[in-house]
Amino acid sequence: MPGGLIGKKLGMTRIFDTDGLAVPVTVIEVGPCFVVQKKTSDKDGYEALQLGFERRPLGKFNKPEKGHFEKHGAKSGFKYLHEVRLGQGGDFEEGQEITVEQFAVGDRVDVVGTSKGKGFAGTVKRWNFHRGPMTHGSMNHRAPGSIGASAYPSRVVKGKKMPGRMGNARVTMKNLEVVDVRPEENLLLVKGAIPGPRQGLVLIQKT
Repeated sequence: MPGGLIGKKLGMTRIFDTDGLAVPVTVIEVGPCFVVQKKTSDKDGYEALQLGFERRPLGKFNKPEKGHFEKHGAKSGFKYLHEVRLGQGGDFEEGQEITVEQFAVGDRVDVVGTSKGKGFAGTVKRWNFHRGPMTHGSMNHRAPGSIGASAYPSRVVKGKKMPGRMGNARVTMKNLEVVDVRPEENLLLVKGAIPGPRQGLVLIQKT
């Protein structure tokens, strides 16, 4: 199997197990992905696949992109490209279609995505700082407090938790259970939540 497949988060819902308990699941549209380019250790120094997701007409791309697709025999372009390492026992060729059938119920997967952007946030929201007193003359309500003493270290150390942009970062959710696979709809249902908004791009890898 390749090192992962490209998918799109559709949203969350719930299903009921055999005991009648509600299980929260995230619905992911996985593929179909197509092998645009196969990299080999002889030519490139490592084994990998460049996968394409969501077909687009070649006329939508500029000359370098169009030339890349045509060089490898692709009959159409793809909106998203992502390179994944080639796993053990994987024998794929350029132009081959890879579907959600690579996964089975009970598998454990890691899902990589980009978290929702929250904009500029203070230390209370961003880092869960305690706030200061709200009364008795205090004006230090949501201030971060000292960020570095004057004598030592007489500087702000690297990595200090301070206000700044929150979210919009690469996040990996590990060891999620595959609850259901629906090949006819290209859908994968995993237990729990995954990062990103609806229609957000994700990478699904076997744990």
